[in-house]
Amino acid sequence: MIGVAIPAHNEEACLGACLQAVLHAATHPQLAGEPVMVCVVLDACDDGTAAVVRGWQAAFTLAGCRLDALEISARQVGSARAAGALHLIAAEARWLAFTDADTRVSPQWLAVQVALGADVVCGSVAVDDWSPHADKAQLLREHFARTYHDREDHRHIHGANLGVCALAYQAAGGFAAVACHEDVLLVRALELSGARFAWSALPRVFTSARLDARARGGFGDTLLAVTCEMEAALPTT
Repeated sequence: MIGVAIPAHNEEACLGACLQAVLHAATHPQLAGEPVMVCVVLDACDDGTAAVVRGWQAAFTLAGCRLDALEISARQVGSARAAGALHLIAAEARWLAFTDADTRVSPQWLAVQVALGADVVCGSVAVDDWSPHADKAQLLREHFARTYHDREDHRHIHGANLGVCALAYQAAGGFAAVACHEDVLLVRALELSGARFAWSALPRVFTSARLDARARGGFGDTLLAVTCEMEAALPTT
């Protein structure tokens, strides 16, 4: 079985599109019918995120997949990813795929991860809507194009596009209970454990450029920091 873990803190606006995309990936013909289980970790949610999960459960069941909701109150992405991974491992998942509630994975996302034949797959991310940054959108898009390497053999690490063999995950000690960079810490532990890596742009994931970034130091927060630097560099009158 393949497991997918999605941490969510008050993500009712984004989660539906995320789950729709994950469902397409979970039923891709190249998976040859292997069961897929998705765990949305509801971390201290006080909005309608849980209702979104419930609303999608019937569609997952009809497609031969399983969608679970796991409630925690850590307010910490490292703990949320770790809880999702443990839930999936307990259900005997052999492969763990991780993404975020504000992303849309490609239909081939899971099939490509598994087909790469590595213990760990570190994927890249792309942004297809820069409009939340308004008048800075074009500058930010150009900055991203100059500085980000969306290609094979990149060295970017994103919890929004990460896959790992369950045995390798356990051998490396799993995600740390930290507020950010839990993905980087896990990858470093996996490198030390001797896991085989694929640094690939083939498993595609689109992530948001939203302004209300959830994790300090994460991708969204980094974009906001770049925007602030751009504003500081503008000439004053």
